[in-house]
Amino acid sequence: MVHFSVDINVDVGEGIGNESRLIPYVSSCNIACGGHAGDAKTMRKVVKLAKQHRVKIGAHPSFPDVENFGRKPMEMPCAALYTSIKEQINNLVTILNEENALLHHVKPHGALYNMAITDTKIATTIIEVMKSMALPTKLYVPYKSVIETLALQNNIPITYEAFADRNYNDDLTLVSRSKKDALIHDSDAMFEHVLFMIDKRKVKTITGTEVPIEAETFCVHGDNMKAAELIKKLRWNLGTQGIKIL
Repeated sequence: MVHFSVDINVDVGEGIGNESRLIPYVSSCNIACGGHAGDAKTMRKVVKLAKQHRVKIGAHPSFPDVENFGRKPMEMPCAALYTSIKEQINNLVTILNEENALLHHVKPHGALYNMAITDTKIATTIIEVMKSMALPTKLYVPYKSVIETLALQNNIPITYEAFADRNYNDDLTLVSRSKKDALIHDSDAMFEHVLFMIDKRKVKTITGTEVPIEAETFCVHGDNMKAAELIKKLRWNLGTQGIKIL
């Protein structure tokens, strides 16, 4: 196999409290910044951990919906959504400045992320926030999505993201969490899932179809109760194939 390097990212600061077991094994993290979870205390704690382990830091803005953990679509005027996303990112940036750390990327969370795959208004709002930022910050996006197209059109630097612990539909959307086969819990199955995407540049969907995909960073959800075990095993398994985590 050709030697590759990939990024592994994890969603953190979401109230689970397992960051110290996750951060040492990933190369980037997405910190909840007040929309679906997170406050100044949790953000600062994770920022310090990320700095200690030289992990790239990203903002993880969401619909402002703590009750539903940002996983339900919300009807919001574009201006209100823009303000909310901007404020969430600024919450983290303030702490980063105080801790002498840099914002590497932005990755929307939950329903906001999923809607930006197909919804032009949602995707445009996120892009407008990115354009308003003083420094060039990467945007984590799924392949063949509306937000990817708009980011490229607006010269926003992107990183293609795929999910290590989620199954895909044939249209590259994620299998709904309401279905029993949405999540991948087995470490060997996760490794095979990720390795296939790296090696073949395709993903095996829930129907067994092989669909082209691009992925530079792979996400494991931090609120998965087995997240620490899965990430550690995934990193080790990838290493056996000569794939570096950078």
